[in-house]
Amino acid sequence: MSDNDGKKTLGVGGSGRSGQVKQSFSHGRTKSVVVETKRKRVMVPKPSAGQGGGDKGKSPLVSKVAGDPSRRPAGISEAEMERRLKALAAAKAREVEEAAARVAEEKAREEERERRRAEAEAKEREDREREEALKAKAEEDARRAREAEEKAKQKEQPKREERKKPATAERPAAQDPAAMEAAAMRADAKGGAGTGARKTERDRPERANDRDARGKGGRDDNRRSGKLSLNQALSGEGGRQRSLAAMKRKQEKARQKAMGGAMRAEKQVREVQLPETIVVSELANRMAERSADVVKALMKMGMMVSMNQPIDADTAELVIEEFGHKTVRVSDSDVEQVIDTVEDKAEDLQSRPPIITIMGHVDHGKTSLLDAIRKANVVSGEAGGITQHIGAYQVTTDSGAVLSFLDTPGHAAFTSMRARGANVTDIVVLVVAADDAVMPQTVEAINHAKAAGVPMIVAINKVDKPEADPDKVRSALLHHEVIVEKLSGDVQDVEVSAKTGLGLDELLEAIALQAEILELKANPDRSAQGAVIEAQLDIGRGPVATVLVQHGTLRRGDIFVVGEQWGKVRALINDKGERVEEAGPSVPVEVLGLNGTPEAGDVLNVVETEAQAREIAEFRNQQAKDKRAAAGAATTLEQLMAKAKADENVAELPVILKADVQGSAEAIVQALEKVGNDEVRVRVLHYGVGAITESDIGLAEASQAPVMGFNVRANAPARNSANQKGVEIRYYSVIYDLVDDIKAAASGLLSAEVRENFIGYAEIREVFKVTGVGKVAGCLVTEGVARRSAGVRLLRDNVVIHEGTLKTLKRFKDEVKEVQSGQECGMAFENYDDIRAGDVIEIFEREEVERSL
Repeated sequence: MSDNDGKKTLGVGGSGRSGQVKQSFSHGRTKSVVVETKRKRVMVPKPSAGQGGGDKGKSPLVSKVAGDPSRRPAGISEAEMERRLKALAAAKAREVEEAAARVAEEKAREEERERRRAEAEAKEREDREREEALKAKAEEDARRAREAEEKAKQKEQPKREERKKPATAERPAAQDPAAMEAAAMRADAKGGAGTGARKTERDRPERANDRDARGKGGRDDNRRSGKLSLNQALSGEGGRQRSLAAMKRKQEKARQKAMGGAMRAEKQVREVQLPETIVVSELANRMAERSADVVKALMKMGMMVSMNQPIDADTAELVIEEFGHKTVRVSDSDVEQVIDTVEDKAEDLQSRPPIITIMGHVDHGKTSLLDAIRKANVVSGEAGGITQHIGAYQVTTDSGAVLSFLDTPGHAAFTSMRARGANVTDIVVLVVAADDAVMPQTVEAINHAKAAGVPMIVAINKVDKPEADPDKVRSALLHHEVIVEKLSGDVQDVEVSAKTGLGLDELLEAIALQAEILELKANPDRSAQGAVIEAQLDIGRGPVATVLVQHGTLRRGDIFVVGEQWGKVRALINDKGERVEEAGPSVPVEVLGLNGTPEAGDVLNVVETEAQAREIAEFRNQQAKDKRAAAGAATTLEQLMAKAKADENVAELPVILKADVQGSAEAIVQALEKVGNDEVRVRVLHYGVGAITESDIGLAEASQAPVMGFNVRANAPARNSANQKGVEIRYYSVIYDLVDDIKAAASGLLSAEVRENFIGYAEIREVFKVTGVGKVAGCLVTEGVARRSAGVRLLRDNVVIHEGTLKTLKRFKDEVKEVQSGQECGMAFENYDDIRAGDVIEIFEREEVERSL
């Protein structure tokens, strides 16, 4: 009878799964119990029979919940339930799409892995085939060597038998041609196959070119095997390995050797451009030779140089010829040869408008005269009513003639600007006020016009004033070799009035007549060339240059170089503020598109490419740097020390200057350099064009200098920085005020002048000895007055023997402050007793007087 008496074991049914549960009891006792777990039942609702085709997309659960309101959770409306069900369906759709995307991505990765595996196998197969070909060649060479060796042995067998005969019958083996051939073949076999050629196929095969495949240390670098691990790198295992390029070169050599050997490449002859000096490494680079070979060649010539040292052109030419190349001598200045300097043909020349420069003294009416001609009002736009920039304008007269005018400043500080105006002009109109005659700047204008070699027309202005005297002006001009037509000369003179318009037509006729005599022509179809009249840094537009085109036509989009700057014409603006597409000869325009602010007076040239413009600008910049460096290097140490010793007692007033345009900045700097004397001078630490910036404030703080702004202002960060650091910023719009203030500030650095005023003389009549005082001189004041606070000198035979102060001044027994002339008194000197009767005492007072420049 069984234990369960035929009864079934108690369980959870046929769907259960058996398992074990470990039970724990006290005192460390445990027991394992076999249990059955019931599988969780998953309820999958069946679709109802009433569902139509429209519910196919929904799951059964969704349909059942949506159709039966009793299955909806409490408090949820039907619309809300519909939204939730839609969200659920969208989530399920996203899951399906993501699963499909994952499958596609996995498939693509698998294809990529298969492709890479196929490429690796193909590469490995190629390497294996290459190695098998080399191995077969090595075996073939070894086999031939063995066959040759066996043949040699067979030929030597009869000879050994012959050697057993008498010695007279012997013949040296070296004279046998067959033996010599066999020995040569053995030597070839040793050199080509190495020890591996004598091994059998069971041994490890070696490459035929074993010596090439092995490094200097005997290491086989034939192939890079495996990746470099961190432990190998740290422990230094494996040593230096060949680069991939070296491996490729080696495989190519082996392939060519297997194909029957490679022909030596023919040496390529190059044309080497050779400047005046060149570095050895650069020379090797231009010849495509190794630097070590070039250094070796120079050492053979007796020049011990390194690859970083420069050599002269003659030595470099010898090296180039030794290496079999050709030399092409060039100069650094050859980069400027791209600038078109070809003379224009006579048939290409066309008439151009004349360029007229108006010159004269300050306030003689130059700009007012030009205003009357232009029928504009420019004076009101200039600070203080004086012109402080070079203005360029075009005027069309009533007769239709086009004239280009340059209005130059007349102030003495703008001498350099007036010089630039005279250098680009065709006709000079010299304006002289009839009530003021010839002044210093009028003489300067005459000298500039004569130096430029241009004709002159004298405009005697302000003839409408009652005190005007034109004949006085004509007579004054005679002193400067300017003889007008009314005095039988060849210089035209016209009496005009800018205020009333009197004589303007006659002036324009005189200008047109002079232009007709000059026959001014230019070629408008060539590359443009012009002169920079003025340059400035505009905040919104960047560097802007006022250019007067002299030759050719300047168009928008042209690439140009001007001085040390270059650029591409972004826009052209005429004197009326309108944008134009091109500017012909004698037309003044503002040019936008420069990479930096040029110097006023620089020449603008149009080139073909940006590379040429950049190269020319860099060459000019480097040339300017070298020139400055050479000027600095020319000063010897002794000269520097002498200058420092001379400047030791010279006080300096440092100044930082910012102006609106380049010409004004240069003019102000020139004016400030003239301020000062042997004791004090003005030093312009920095000057530039544009607004005052934080860097200017930082420099001013470091050097304890004020910042002067001429027609510019400081930006907000600069103002805040100046307030924090206590830097003084001063703004000016008239050059008179700026120069006067600097002059006054420099005058404050001058030491006060000490003047001596003689106030009296006294004669010593008798010398007394007083206890506790010493020697006392009994004196008679012969002239002026004697004061105790004054200085005194003791004269003996009109020679000064002592200078000092009085210790006491008494009249009778009383101490007094002063003694009048004709009275007697007693005097004692401070720390001096050598006084005698008959000596004269000179009494004087010192006065400090402030000096000014």
